[in-house]
Amino acid sequence: MKTVGKMALLAMAGALLFPALLWGATEGKSGKKPVMERKTASSPRPDWMDQAVIYEANLRQGTSTRDLKGLQRELPRLRDLGVDIVWLMPIHPISEKNRKGTLGSYYAVKDYKGVNPEFGTFEDLKEFVSTAHNLGMKVILDEVCNHTGCDNAWVTEHPEYYARNEKGEMYGPFDWTDTYKLDYSNPATRAAMADALLFWVREADIDGYRCDVAGEVPADFWEEVRPQLEAVKPVFMLAESNTPSLMAKGFDADYAWPMKDLFNAIAATGGVNSYAVEKKQNLPKKQAKDIPVLIAEQNALFPEGAVHMNMVTNHDLNSWEGTEFERYGEGLGAFAVLSYTLPGMPMMYTGQEVGFNHPFEFFETDAVQPDYRANELTTFYKMLNSLKHNRRALASRGSEHSMTTYTTTDPDLLVFAREQNGDRVLLMTNLSGEEAKVKFLGEGPSVAGMTDYFSGEEAAIPATLGPWQYKIFTRE
Repeated sequence: MKTVGKMALLAMAGALLFPALLWGATEGKSGKKPVMERKTASSPRPDWMDQAVIYEANLRQGTSTRDLKGLQRELPRLRDLGVDIVWLMPIHPISEKNRKGTLGSYYAVKDYKGVNPEFGTFEDLKEFVSTAHNLGMKVILDEVCNHTGCDNAWVTEHPEYYARNEKGEMYGPFDWTDTYKLDYSNPATRAAMADALLFWVREADIDGYRCDVAGEVPADFWEEVRPQLEAVKPVFMLAESNTPSLMAKGFDADYAWPMKDLFNAIAATGGVNSYAVEKKQNLPKKQAKDIPVLIAEQNALFPEGAVHMNMVTNHDLNSWEGTEFERYGEGLGAFAVLSYTLPGMPMMYTGQEVGFNHPFEFFETDAVQPDYRANELTTFYKMLNSLKHNRRALASRGSEHSMTTYTTTDPDLLVFAREQNGDRVLLMTNLSGEEAKVKFLGEGPSVAGMTDYFSGEEAAIPATLGPWQYKIFTRE
């Protein structure tokens, strides 16, 4: 979902929730200042998320047939690419009342238990899920629990489910005039939404959800519904949010929105963010040195063990904030590598694997579609997916304590190692358009017994790194 200023609003809300929801204070008998006790993320987190790659599939625009059958035919290709979790953008019928554009927004749901006939039938979805499972992949649905479309059956059958404005009217959040916001202070609303979420797990055997604007729904709802889902099967829950309270119990991963913003700012500082120039964005001056700072800030803000999903693009970014080529230019490779090697989970979006450089229409049929014939970028992402799968050092769980940063004399250089269970991965990258000398302040990293992942040659610390150059060293 997208609206002007949405990301900033949600990030601010998450920051405001931090003191009250994430930390507990206990005052000692001596009356000294309370000691802050950091909580631990305790969602069930299925084992299969640990080294998984997520792929967001745009059914409306991503295949020639624009439906489940068409995407089902792509599943073997996605498996070979290295995809583990296929995230389907919303599959439900779309409301007609107050519809935006010809086709409307996927996120204005008319029927939570229906399949949009544009995309196929309920049986098509079950067959899609079964095929994905047979290929060793999981399927999650994009679900919209914060609001419904304006002609959802609940509007007339259960008007008590909806929030009201000061005039007593149903209303849409932000500028989403094609939706009405739900009222989670009503237990009946919670029960109805829990029933809808359980339906697809039970009836279609899906493996979890990506939950739209999850931070706008009370955290305790997610904590209530999660055990109900787990009683059916282990699921993976991804929050479109960066809200600490959601990561305590309800969700397994959330969006690394702050890291996305930092990537964009670094690219702008380095002179390659053409989208920022075109839109006259006044992004802050940021450099590679700011990445470890942000990670430390996020670690302090969130429950211990929280997992964030890294990305260079997704449906919101592609359609509303510029393609990855517009935002990163020559630096795309470096930022893509970071999305796989920094702590967290990596994701890909429709067409990313072939370098599709086009912002999809959001409310209309887009005549421009990706050409999925393999190219150099396909090989690049296959290698990154394989790296994520095979290097225990890059596992999502435990990643908070797996990273060691090596400081250099150049603030545009980022050098860090990830290490877990005897496995080690070292990343070096120059996040600028100028050549950078590699000189460490203090002891540098050892590369003894390591290999350059992309060249296969024996690892060696270079004297310099070229503009936007990166190196990954692994130990076999």
